[in-house]
Amino acid sequence: MTTKTYLELSQDGGGAHKFYEVTVDGTVVSVRYGRIGAAGQTQTSTFATPDKARAAAAKKIGEKVRKGYAPAVQGGRAPRSVTRRAVVSAPSTARAVAPVLWRFRTGSAAFGIHVDDERCWVGNQAGEVFTLSHTGEVLARFGLPDGVKCLVADDFWIYAGCDDGRVYDLSSKLPFAAYDIAADVDIFWLDIHEGVLNVADRSGRLTVIDHEDEHQWARSGRGEHAWMVRADGTAVYYGDSHGVTAYAPDGGGELWHTGTEGGVLFGWQEDTAVYAGTGRRKVHRLAKKDGRTEAVYTCDSVVYSCATSPGGRFVFAGDGASSVYCFAEDGTRLWKLGTGGGSALSMQYHDERLYLVTTDGSLLCVDASEAAIAAAQQGDVPVAHDVKLAAALPTYAPATTVAAVDAVSVAPAGSIVVECVQEGARTRVHVLTEGYETGWNVQFPRAIREPGARYVVDALHAASGGFYRVRGDIRRLL
Repeated sequence: MTTKTYLELSQDGGGAHKFYEVTVDGTVVSVRYGRIGAAGQTQTSTFATPDKARAAAAKKIGEKVRKGYAPAVQGGRAPRSVTRRAVVSAPSTARAVAPVLWRFRTGSAAFGIHVDDERCWVGNQAGEVFTLSHTGEVLARFGLPDGVKCLVADDFWIYAGCDDGRVYDLSSKLPFAAYDIAADVDIFWLDIHEGVLNVADRSGRLTVIDHEDEHQWARSGRGEHAWMVRADGTAVYYGDSHGVTAYAPDGGGELWHTGTEGGVLFGWQEDTAVYAGTGRRKVHRLAKKDGRTEAVYTCDSVVYSCATSPGGRFVFAGDGASSVYCFAEDGTRLWKLGTGGGSALSMQYHDERLYLVTTDGSLLCVDASEAAIAAAQQGDVPVAHDVKLAAALPTYAPATTVAAVDAVSVAPAGSIVVECVQEGARTRVHVLTEGYETGWNVQFPRAIREPGARYVVDALHAASGGFYRVRGDIRRLL
């Protein structure tokens, strides 16, 4: 006999809005949880007898009821709305078009971009993330449960922040949910520094979550619609409708605040400065030390994105009129060119190339060398290569259940064994293999944590915060 208990917790004023469902089928207990209206995550446990399974289920239900959950009818409450940036993209007024080397059309408006020495990443509102070579070959495809807000890197780990309230680690072949953001946080932007997640949201709040996916601190800014958050070891730099504020990374307080001309719509950082693109056609360069305005870069339309070359020697900006700009460090405008593919919602510079993701869902690779730009201003531009998606390219989706993780009976040579350990109300993951700090915790997906279970991973890397990150695939040890 199968029994199912469905509970919801929905608070007024934009608070929690989530569900918790427990199903008992013989000796198997399945728990599904997440935001109301979403598919959620599933954890499955097997017990020795049906009686023990029912007792475990009753304990789980009782814990949730004591926290305010109540029986509900699934589908009775609508899912919380997700805010997407309202974007108007006009044709460019530039006389010349940027020298686009290649274009990849993702099929949906794209915000997420990351470019490193190995590949280019792009994520769109359909929940798709693609990786490409620097020459425009599509290498891999990930299918996430909801639209991608942004892509961020922390060392060589790549994360995608999604509209479902989760942040997915894409560093392995099979992505997993590394962070689960509270249901009352309507994500606008995020950044990760040394495993600490910083989230800016619609209400103008900054939320900070540690590597164990546990809330550390939150602060309300001076405005709302916080589209900028960047972090380093010194501060968290947060931008909203009233300007940019730097907070101490431990939540100890505000370090400085600087007002901007127009609300902040995008942020970038270099070693000593942060850059804020605004709704009033400006990019402000602010000193990280004290928030002092060091330079202002003026565009001809609202600024949707900005980036710099290393050290801030050149500053780039994308506006709402499908144009891209380049400025000298002191604010002198060097050139303005049309993108040929909509307005740039995000961008990144790498090795004399400028990569843009646009309102029409394209990833553009622009030759930003001095020679190529000079030629483009004279009307001499290359014919952009139109990158095609290989029909046979596999799609990698996140694991949401324990069963979705491959199992092995013996740990492969060179792999590392970790174990889920119950510590009070929390399930931690520690390393069993010799040569590692056994007291350190391992950043590990909550969806597959089960007390007593052991897993093998390809590699672990120590983070400066005193924890380990998984590198490679995760498999359950039978």
